[in-house]
Amino acid sequence: MSLRKGDRVRHPNSPAWGIGQVLDTVDAQTVRVFFVGAGERTIALDRVALVPVTGAEAANPLLDNLPSTEPGQLTRYRSLPDSIAHFVQKYPGGFHGRTFLQQEREYKVAAHALCRELLSEDEVTRLLSQGSPDEVIHRALRVVNATNLIFPNEKMALRDGLVADDNRARFAHALFQLLHGAGPLEPRFLSFCAVLEAIEAAKWPIASYFPFLYEPATHVFLKPGVTQHAAEVCAFEINYRPELNWRTYERVQAFARYLMTETAALEPRDMIDIQSFMWCIAPR
Repeated sequence: MSLRKGDRVRHPNSPAWGIGQVLDTVDAQTVRVFFVGAGERTIALDRVALVPVTGAEAANPLLDNLPSTEPGQLTRYRSLPDSIAHFVQKYPGGFHGRTFLQQEREYKVAAHALCRELLSEDEVTRLLSQGSPDEVIHRALRVVNATNLIFPNEKMALRDGLVADDNRARFAHALFQLLHGAGPLEPRFLSFCAVLEAIEAAKWPIASYFPFLYEPATHVFLKPGVTQHAAEVCAFEINYRPELNWRTYERVQAFARYLMTETAALEPRDMIDIQSFMWCIAPR
């Protein structure tokens, strides 16, 4: 059998492994294959005749987003059913169980309500029109302090960066555009990131925090260690870079939407639930 990198296949003797994708060929008779239900496997083609899968049957969102890897680099992979089982074991009742609500959701929902109240379009417009960026900053820092999602040293960097008058005005206007500006999100996000760079507070938790809390239905929070580990567990490429950039943010959003779809049976409400799911399944 002639197989090429990227081909979709099934193992005839292991149906529970599900659909797989050829990662590369080791030699003429050996291939590395990533199976959704089993992770990476090395298959000797003189012993097993893998079954090609094409057309609609070959569609799979995880395989569409696999990272490029060398042999043995996907060792952290755990199938979504196994990750979901781990999550439900930790949080009986899943996203709607009392333990999850108390430990993971309720305080973030309260912070979301505070963010919507203090940083609404009408309120920030009013404050900026009155020449009061300092009040916008005061409110933004109240929202930051409403959760423990941003580390204390990162909060300090943000506060220190907002000491200068010019920095406070730039930040207030950039935050308004990020949350309420017209047009595509990408240029608004990058403008906000540029301000964070200028005030020496360019950290992913700060860059992603305000969109997440203001609109958790569509925006996820990016905590670098947790997000990278969760992506490794799920074998989903997020193109992570420590410097703020649109590509990484876009890919993390795609990862979160994938998890939202794959955990649909647990009825996740928004990215608050998905961010907590990432935290639970990521090895620490």
